[in-house]
Amino acid sequence: MFAYTLFAIFAFATCGGYSGGLRLSVDCVNKTESNLSIDIAFAYPFRLHQVTFEVPTCEGKERQKLALIGDSSSSAEFFVTVAVFAFLYSLAATVVYIFFQNKYRENNRGPLIDFIVTVVFSFLWLVGSSAWAKGLSDVKVATDPKEVLLLMSACKQPSNKCMAVHSPVMSSLNTSVVFGFLNFILWAGNIWFVFKETGWHSSGQRYLSDPMEKHSSSYNQGGYNQDSYGSSSGYSQQASLGPSSDEFGQQPTGPTSFTNQI
Repeated sequence: MFAYTLFAIFAFATCGGYSGGLRLSVDCVNKTESNLSIDIAFAYPFRLHQVTFEVPTCEGKERQKLALIGDSSSSAEFFVTVAVFAFLYSLAATVVYIFFQNKYRENNRGPLIDFIVTVVFSFLWLVGSSAWAKGLSDVKVATDPKEVLLLMSACKQPSNKCMAVHSPVMSSLNTSVVFGFLNFILWAGNIWFVFKETGWHSSGQRYLSDPMEKHSSSYNQGGYNQDSYGSSSGYSQQASLGPSSDEFGQQPTGPTSFTNQI
């Protein structure tokens, strides 16, 4: 269970602890109206529509207030929630495996609960990782400097120069998606091993073995009857052949020559 705990930590830490930003510059014809350092910061849970910033319009001292587009909070929060609960369950399962092994196997409840929880978490990891991968794709598009520059009215005028100073770094978020799918593979791959510990697997083995035993026992009984039948029939044949051979070997007791008859 150590791998489950470690992978879950990496999953929610790389996503839930993210904070990033980008920097833009707007160089107006009138240099006094320019802003060469427009910082836009965003972080988990990526409610980008609430991230606002002000940019120059290059038309006097008037400034334009904008906001990023999109909201990926639902997929990000769901992903982190699954990771946190998987982490807590892995810790609890590790304690049970080490210190309460007898109670774990008592009445088959422990393996059965473990099997059900493993299946549920496998499904949740698949759904959460897929949803967060789509959410991350939306975050990358919404925070792309080229897309943000298109929102500014000053950048639509050819006389003004708009450019990106630096783009947001998404490496940790990419890592979170990778660890999400690795968690799915880890949990899904363990389903069979957990199922073997349940009573369902043992009952299925007994169900498969009982017909085989009945078939083999009936086969053995049939072979025994055939052998006994063969031996009895052979004995009867020998018994029937015995007297006939004796009778064939007996000599006649009557007169054997004509002279004796005279």
